[in-house]
Amino acid sequence: MPLDKDLQSIQEMRDLVQKAKQAQIEFRAYDQARVDRIVKAMADAGYEAAERLGRMAHEETGFGKPDDKKKKNEFATRRVWESIKDLRTVGVIREDREKRIIEIAEPMGVVCALIPSTNPTSTVMFKAIISVKGRNGIVASPHPRAAKCTAEAMNVIAQAAEAAGAPQGLMGCINEPTLEATNQLMKHKLISVILATGSNPMVKSAYSSGKPCYGVGSGNVPAYIEKSANIRKAVADIVSGKIFDLGVLCSTEASVVVDAAVKTVVVEEFKRRNCYFVEGDDNEKLSRLMFDQRGAINPNMVGKPAAYIAKNAGINVPAETQVLVAELSAVGREYPLSREKLSPVLSFYTVDNWREGCERCIELLEFGGIGHTLVIHSMDEDIIMKFALEKPAFRILVNTQAALGAVGYTNELLPSMTLGPGTFGGSIISENVSAKHMINVKRLAFETRPINPPEGETKTLPASKPEIQPTTSHNIPPVMPKPSPSKSWMEEIDERIRMKAGNAPVHKKEEQLSHSESKDDGRTLGSGISEEDVERIIKDFSKR
Repeated sequence: MPLDKDLQSIQEMRDLVQKAKQAQIEFRAYDQARVDRIVKAMADAGYEAAERLGRMAHEETGFGKPDDKKKKNEFATRRVWESIKDLRTVGVIREDREKRIIEIAEPMGVVCALIPSTNPTSTVMFKAIISVKGRNGIVASPHPRAAKCTAEAMNVIAQAAEAAGAPQGLMGCINEPTLEATNQLMKHKLISVILATGSNPMVKSAYSSGKPCYGVGSGNVPAYIEKSANIRKAVADIVSGKIFDLGVLCSTEASVVVDAAVKTVVVEEFKRRNCYFVEGDDNEKLSRLMFDQRGAINPNMVGKPAAYIAKNAGINVPAETQVLVAELSAVGREYPLSREKLSPVLSFYTVDNWREGCERCIELLEFGGIGHTLVIHSMDEDIIMKFALEKPAFRILVNTQAALGAVGYTNELLPSMTLGPGTFGGSIISENVSAKHMINVKRLAFETRPINPPEGETKTLPASKPEIQPTTSHNIPPVMPKPSPSKSWMEEIDERIRMKAGNAPVHKKEEQLSHSESKDDGRTLGSGISEEDVERIIKDFSKR
């Protein structure tokens, strides 16, 4: 009798997590150079396979455009690598001489990565790259609709990583995902943190797992065109954002809000760019097609061309139509098209002035995209600043495309496929998630305000003068450890950590691979540095 699909999926998940944990215990002892060599190999392999993986994602899901998926794959690999290649994630990563604090990186452990069907290959490669940069293992759970392309993307970069020296099994992907296996993955005792990208119910489930979680939700991004804006550029940005991969990015413009003073010019520009304004009964037809009575989006319309959507709604439009635009008077459940649509469909609002535009944008964000992204097109710096101060969104983009601007493609935001909506949107993070969020940081803090000064010493050494040395024979440590003549104190500590990291830990039995290992005697800290080593280092420094 064949095994139940859930049972097969759960067993596969458990095996992947065990392997990832075993590999991660070994991998945490790697030095920065080895880690970076592996991550670069992953990024290069993903970049080379970008076109093939983009085609696979389109063929399997039916969403978007193969060429745009290729661009997302390229962005999620090479562009992300370029943004993190100089980030230190091993050993001593930062020092503050004035405050006498040394920061040391520690990996998080094994990452659970939830992968959406809308951006499957780009998201899994992105999450693997930033996780491995932090010396973590990773197990991905793809959306069932995108299981094959997600698994292949992970396979491409995992093979490249192992060829570059990564431990086998550090990265894994469930090939036959089920909801039950995904839920158990999030709660597995060997999972340390969750990277949740997907539907709102899945993200909420991740937060309910009891594990630390970086979660993101829906966007419903408003794009405000203020009367001083460069109209042609503003409309070009909105239309190009809306048709990029046919609107499946959560950062894609969902609504356009226009000052009445420039409405006529804006509408003409939209029409010039093959946008069709849906009116009268057609507006209602489009609403019924796109959303059910509960407000849930029709998955069969996600990432489909505008003409295809119009045909299914019973609306006659020119064959070259790029975007469907529905003019609405309000926001809320009675106006389904005011929601996030994940397709080349825009809602359109007219306002009398920027204050009314401000209120409309807040309504749209609160209805389904709070904390995520807002874009303003304006040449008035005062209004731009007021929008930035007053809006419940953590990415306020100025005079650019929202779809690719929010992910860091058109500006200097951190390149990312996971965009935090902050506590407004129910997340602990309000910026673009990257490798710097995938490490723990421990701090070695030397005393600067003694409660009990050394015997015979009557005054406190000022923390602002790191060059001061002890003036008595009471062995008072200097403000910062004194290095050997040939190297700085930071280089010396880092070298000792690297030397220790060369000794990979002995493999332990599977039943010992839990977080309870931290209670064992003789445990290691950091990159294989033991408590005895730490004490010896501090004593050595104190004697100099």
